[in-house]
Amino acid sequence: MAIKQNSKNSIIGASKDAPFYLYLLLSAGVLIFILWPTLAILKESIFFNGSFSFEHYRNLFTTNRSLLKNSLFVGFWTTIIALFIGLCCALYVTHTSFKGKKLVLMVLLLTLISPPFVSSLAYIMLFGRRGLITWKILKLHWNPYGAHGIIMMESIGLATIAAFLIIAVLKGIDRSLEQASLDLGASKWSTLWHITLPLARPGIVTAALIVFIRSLSDFGTPMFIGGNYNVLATQAYMTAIGTYNLPKASAISTLLVIPAFIVFLIYRKIMAGTPLFSKKTTATTHEECSLPSWVSTTIWIVTWSFILFELLKYTTIFSGALVKTWGVNFSFTLHHIQTLKLAKLGSLLRSIKYATVSALAAGIMGIALAWFLGRKKGPFTHAIDFIADLPFILPGPFFGIAYLLAFNWMPEAVLGTGFLIVTNCVYRQLTLGVKSGISVLAQINPELEDAVRDQGGKGLHVFKDVIIPLLKPAFLVSFVNTFTFTMTTIGGIIFLITPYTKVATAEMFDAIQQGDIGVSSVMASVIILVVMIVNVSFSWFFLRKKSISVHKTEESYVPSIKAAQ
Repeated sequence: MAIKQNSKNSIIGASKDAPFYLYLLLSAGVLIFILWPTLAILKESIFFNGSFSFEHYRNLFTTNRSLLKNSLFVGFWTTIIALFIGLCCALYVTHTSFKGKKLVLMVLLLTLISPPFVSSLAYIMLFGRRGLITWKILKLHWNPYGAHGIIMMESIGLATIAAFLIIAVLKGIDRSLEQASLDLGASKWSTLWHITLPLARPGIVTAALIVFIRSLSDFGTPMFIGGNYNVLATQAYMTAIGTYNLPKASAISTLLVIPAFIVFLIYRKIMAGTPLFSKKTTATTHEECSLPSWVSTTIWIVTWSFILFELLKYTTIFSGALVKTWGVNFSFTLHHIQTLKLAKLGSLLRSIKYATVSALAAGIMGIALAWFLGRKKGPFTHAIDFIADLPFILPGPFFGIAYLLAFNWMPEAVLGTGFLIVTNCVYRQLTLGVKSGISVLAQINPELEDAVRDQGGKGLHVFKDVIIPLLKPAFLVSFVNTFTFTMTTIGGIIFLITPYTKVATAEMFDAIQQGDIGVSSVMASVIILVVMIVNVSFSWFFLRKKSISVHKTEESYVPSIKAAQ
C-alpha cells in the first residue's frame, strides 16, 4: 500500500506516482503549438528580402502609420460603446424590477453563438446602398461605409461579451453592502457610483480587455463595411492572402500584438490581487431601490434599443434566406436553401466534425492541464501556464499566420485532414478550460486524491476516478465554448483552409464578399441553429446526469458549478 502523503505535499507538488508522461505530453503540446508558432512569426517579421532587417516595421510606422491609428481609434470607441451597452444590459438584469429579463438573456445568448459577420451582413441588408431601411423605406442615398459603420457593428457585436461578464460579477457581489449604503443615508446615485460600480470593476475591466483585443483582431467587419477605411487586421489578411507576402503580413500582425499586450499589462496591474468573482453572495428583494429613476430609464432605453435592433437583425438574416433577391425582389423562395443542400452541405458537416473534435480535445486537455498546474508549483509550471495564456491576448490573424509559417512543411495528406484547423482552435481556447479547471480544483480537498493512492491507486486512477468526475463543470464550460468558437470563428483559421478543409464560416465569408445575400443568410441561419442545438443538448445531458446522481455526495459537483459560474 502506498504511503499516505500529507496535505501540504499534496497541494504543493504532484505525487510521485503521477503520470509524468502525461504532464510531459501536455507541456510539449503547449510549447509546440503555442510557443513555436509565436516565435516563428516574430522571426519572419524581421526579415526583408531574405536578410535580417526591420524594414517592414519602418514602413508601417512611416508610410502606413494610418493603419495603426485607425485600428486604435476603432478599438477605443468600440470598447467604450460596447462597455456602455453591456453595462446597461447587466444592470437591467441584476438591478432593476423591469420585466422581460428572460428575453434579454435569450437575445444576448443568441448573439453570443452567432458567426462573426452576422452584424456586418445585417448592416448591409438594412443600411446598405440597397438597404431595407435606408433605400427601400426612407429612400435615402447615403454612404454606409467607413469608420462609423465599423464602430457601430463591432460595438453591437461585442456588447454581449461585456454584458455576460458584468452580469456574472454583479450576481456575485454582496448586495447587503448596497442596502447598508442606502440605510446609512446615501443617495441611490451615490450607492451606484461608490458601491455597485467599484464592486463590478473586475467584470468591467475584463470586458474592456476582451472587447479591445477582439476589435483589434477583427478583419471581416472593416473589410465588408469599412470602405476605404483600412485597419491593421484587414491589411494583414490582404497581404497574406492577396500577395502572399508573409514577412510583411507577419510584421503587421506583430504590430497588432503590441497594443494588445500593453492593454493586457494594464489589465494585470489593475486586477492584481482582485478575484474576478466574489465568493459571497447576499440576495436582496429590493433590486429596484439601488438605482435612481433617471438611471433606470436610461438603462431601459439603451437595453431595449439594443434588444430590438438584435431582433431586427436576426429577423433580417432569417428573412434574407427565404426571399429571392434582397432589396429588389422580396418574393418567397427556397432556392438559397437548395443551394446549401447541393453545394455547401459538405462544409457545414466538416465544421460540425471539426468543432466536435476540438471541443472534446480542449475539454480533456484543459482539465488534465488544470490538474497539473493546480497541484504542482514551480518555475516550469508557471512558464507553461504563461505560455498557455498567450492565445488569450494574441489576435486571430497573428495566430493564424503563425501556424501557416510554423507548420507549412506538413504533407498535404495531413493538411487535408483539417489537423491544423482543429489544433489552432483547441489551443486558442485551451486557457478557458485550464482556468475553469483550476478554479473548480481549488475547492476539491486533496485528501480525496490521497485516499485513492492509499488504496493502491496510481496517477491514472486518481485522474480517472477523482479528477474527471469532479471537473465535469469545467469540461462542460470548455466544450461549449470551444464548440461555439470553432463553429463561428474565421480570423485565425482562414489562413489554414485548403479546398479540402473549407468550413461553413469560410463559405459565408466568400458569399458576403461576392454579394450573395441569400446564401450568406442561409449559412448564418444554419450555423446559429446548429450551435444552439448542440450546446443546449450537451448542457442538458450533463445537467440531467448531475441531478440523477446528486444524492451521491462523493460525486456531487453542485458547489463546483456555482463556482464555475
